[in-house]
Amino acid sequence: MLYLMELWESIRDFLATGGDVLYIVMGVLFLMWVLMIERYWYLTGAFPKLRNEIIAKWDARKDTTSWYAHRIREAWISEANDKLNARILLIKTCVALCPLVGLLGTVTGMISVFEIMAVQGTGNPRLMASGISMATIPTMAGMVAALSGMFFATRLESKVRRAKEGLVDSLPHH
Repeated sequence: MLYLMELWESIRDFLATGGDVLYIVMGVLFLMWVLMIERYWYLTGAFPKLRNEIIAKWDARKDTTSWYAHRIREAWISEANDKLNARILLIKTCVALCPLVGLLGTVTGMISVFEIMAVQGTGNPRLMASGISMATIPTMAGMVAALSGMFFATRLESKVRRAKEGLVDSLPHH
């Protein structure tokens, strides 16, 4: 319990040092990870059931060679593809937003430094240090968030592509 209290205090200190923009980075990061976890859950839990249903419906058809049968096959593959790719664009948008929000923190931190310099002058480096922290920490946090999201989003896209290809291969057209 003491360890959790210390961890919470260090997180709170980090957020306070980085400024309010870190809360926005944290919000975008949280949304991105919720969406990625949901997509991984869909790929491993719900999609295999849908895939098996589509394969069963295709295998139950008597006609798999006509033009009409091929359009039905393409429609089923397209529907499955839409479900597989749901929210992928939103995940990529969150990945792209993280460093931009971090740069917003840089700008607000530098504005704080310039305000301190205008009021106090350049003689007190301690006052400027808090603004510099507010300028650098959100940028770093945004970059780290984007890197983690980019790695997992790329893996997720690869899994989605393989799942679609597996479905296409499971529906032979003669």
